[in-house]
This record gives sequence, structure tokens and C-alpha cells, in this order.
Amino acid sequence: MFKQRHLRYFVTAAQLGQITLAAEKLGIAQGAVSQAVARLESDLGFEVLERHGRGVTLTPAGEVFLPKAQAALVAEEEASLMAESLARISHGRIALGYSGLPPASSSPDLIEAFTQACPGVELNPQELPFPSVPTASWLREVDAAISSQPPPDPNVSFQTLRAEPRVALVPRSHPLAGRRELTVAEVLDETFLGFHPSIDPAWAGFWSLDDHRGGPAPHIVGETADAQQRFAMLAAGRGIGTAPAYAAAMVKVLPSIVAIPLTDADPAIITLVARKDRQHSLVEQLFTLAGQISPHLAGGPAEPSA
Repeated sequence: MFKQRHLRYFVTAAQLGQITLAAEKLGIAQGAVSQAVARLESDLGFEVLERHGRGVTLTPAGEVFLPKAQAALVAEEEASLMAESLARISHGRIALGYSGLPPASSSPDLIEAFTQACPGVELNPQELPFPSVPTASWLREVDAAISSQPPPDPNVSFQTLRAEPRVALVPRSHPLAGRRELTVAEVLDETFLGFHPSIDPAWAGFWSLDDHRGGPAPHIVGETADAQQRFAMLAAGRGIGTAPAYAAAMVKVLPSIVAIPLTDADPAIITLVARKDRQHSLVEQLFTLAGQISPHLAGGPAEPSA
């Protein structure tokens, strides 16, 4: 029976088209990849890769086998992550994901309510990159997360926490930095910071005001995948961006950035999310409390708080 690591080496080589590149990505010797693929082919009884001067390509049998190998690796990793989640829950711990400001600062009411209801449970914050699709995959290493609403996913439960006003994040050297407030029209044509291609484009576009402009910003620079990269680029004066109003708390310790209220921007919907296959008793309790303390947003977003 073939080994999982042999499958992983084969999949990596097939995706990159070269044994050398696969070895570099895996952090092992080139010979180890070649030997693993050869052993896999011996166990399978057919060749999966054709070697040539430019690298490797899939054989006809390899093309059929590759999706199965990828699915097997995904299943193995999902099982491992599920086991880690079950172990955390059994020891009274929840891995709570976030982007930007930790939950204790961005959603203190929920954290306080949960701490009072479950005093022996640890909420361990874990910073995540910005949401990618599918949302279930983005949540794979945590039990739940708090975020501005990520993309819909039938495998994920969503609980609205609140509507949060948006602010413009502007380098202090920017001509608009001295303003006390701004309108959307005043910033639509500014240079906005971009997002990494792995980030959901609709989610990313919301923070560049695509929802008000009706399309992408005319000037976009850089590619950021997480909040830390974004703040670094803002501090360097590369462009501007928008964020939930609670991001102003982080800006206070970054003297090179200012947060300015966008008075007429539609609010961001801050949401508690969790994969449906991770909703154990403690996560269910977190969702129950979130539902109890959250404002009712039926019929559309609630009015943003001051």
C-alpha cells in the first residue's frame, strides 16, 4: 500500500512540473522526491509521471489518478484538523480566528458574555489572513472566527453580530489626513491598496468601495493578504483603504496612519462564523450567546452605531 507522503510528493511534482521545484517547496532533497514517485509507481503498477528534459508531465494514467490523490490528501488533512479541534474542545479550549484586531478588542461584549457563561473555557485568538473561498477552507484551522461578513458557504454557519461603520485609513502624509470626516465621493478616485489574488474578490472589493462605485477602483497598488501587511503598506504611504470603525483602535498606536469616518458608506456586517462540522457544544454556546446579544438586523443592515 502506498504512503501518504508519496502521494504528496507526486501531487507537488505534478503541479509544479519539475522534481527540482517540488523538492524546494517540500524542503527535501531532489532524490527523495524522485525515489518517492518511483516507489508510488511501483506500488500502483503504472507510471504517473513522464520524465523529460524540461521537467515532468502527467502520463494518461497519471491524469486520471491525480484528482484521486489530491482528494486523499485533502481527506487526510481534514481528518487531522478535525482531530485537533475535538482535542481542543475536550480540554475546554476554542481556537477563535480573527483578522486585524483580536476578538477581545473588536467584540468585547461577546467575549465577556462567553467568559461569564463558561468561566473554565479558554478562547485562544488566532490571526487569520483575509477571507478566501470557500469560506469553509478559510476556517479549516480554527473552531470559529469573527470577521466582516465572509463569502456565503453552505458548509458554514453565520451569526450576525452587528453593523459596523466604515472608516478610511489614510497615511498621515496624505492630503486628506487632516479631515475630521469624509464622504464616499471624496475618496472613490483615490489610489487604494489591493488584495492578494487568493482573497475573495467580492470581499476585497467591499473595502475598496466597489459597492458604491459599481466596479473596481481606478488606481490599485500592492497585494495584501492580511491586516499586518495592509497596515505596513498604509504606513509606507502606498495608498488608502477602508476598514471597520473598530480598526481605529489599532491606528492609535500607528502614528503614521489616521482613521477618518466615512459618513455615508454602507456599514460592514461583523459576523461570527464556524464550519458546520466543527460546531461542538462550546461553539454552539458561543453562537447562542452571539444571537442573544446581537442587534436584530431583519429587513437589512442595522443603523451603524456611533
